[in-house]
Amino acid sequence: MSDRIFVLGAGRAGRGLARALRASGVEVVGVHGRHEPGGEDGVTVGAIPPALARASVALVTVRDAQIDGALDELLAAGLAPGTVVLHASGSAEPAALARVRAAGHPSGTFHPLVPIADPARAPEMLRGAWIGIDGDAAARDAAIRLAERLGAHPLDIPPGEKARYHAAAVMVSNFPVVLLYLGERLLVEAGLDPRVAHRALHPLFSAMADNLRVHRGPRALTGPLVRGDADTVRRHLVALASDPEALAAYRALSRAALPLAVEAGAEGEKVEEIREVLG
Repeated sequence: MSDRIFVLGAGRAGRGLARALRASGVEVVGVHGRHEPGGEDGVTVGAIPPALARASVALVTVRDAQIDGALDELLAAGLAPGTVVLHASGSAEPAALARVRAAGHPSGTFHPLVPIADPARAPEMLRGAWIGIDGDAAARDAAIRLAERLGAHPLDIPPGEKARYHAAAVMVSNFPVVLLYLGERLLVEAGLDPRVAHRALHPLFSAMADNLRVHRGPRALTGPLVRGDADTVRRHLVALASDPEALAAYRALSRAALPLAVEAGAEGEKVEEIREVLG
């Protein structure tokens, strides 16, 4: 079967997925949004165009709060009989999916586990990535086909666990950005030029990511927690006292890292000493 995709939502995710699908040889019959008509992605605006009727899969890539309205818009615009409807939210359970299914359209989730910040890089980012899927049998089959065409791997989202699944994705995709920001801020507070702080920490960040490609968490962990160095942790806490946000992040993440430190070989007594120091 040759899928024909209509993308509703022309933000970064929608345009990125459209580019990746086209680069993989999948026919994209339309990309429709509220802004930015034309351009490289051929985005249309206004009323949904007749091209929708040619689609075998309608992929909704709007923000979570807009999904229900977008699904109703698709139904009103005239989907072809049996057209599969997928949405790209990792957390939403849209109420309008019941109306979509009642109209005879299998539906489900197609959530890329990559941060598509730049649509131009989406084809390379999606190769080897994972796509969270769920839904009706026909929708799951379509999602698996599309994932495989992209060179990605389908990941079944366990029933009833979408919020936990999405929280995991948010922690991994967003919080490293926050940590890098906090680290740069601490170096600036220590007296470094902001540009130097930025350049100095990025190789460290990249090296950590490279380590994780080779080693599972405990083996990639380094620093005072693995060494059982409570004195260094204590000095860190004193130094961070003037930055409550950084201090709270340091405490919380250090506590979460202690089981990893034990797995990595840290001595139990020293780990308990660090736990007491953290408070």
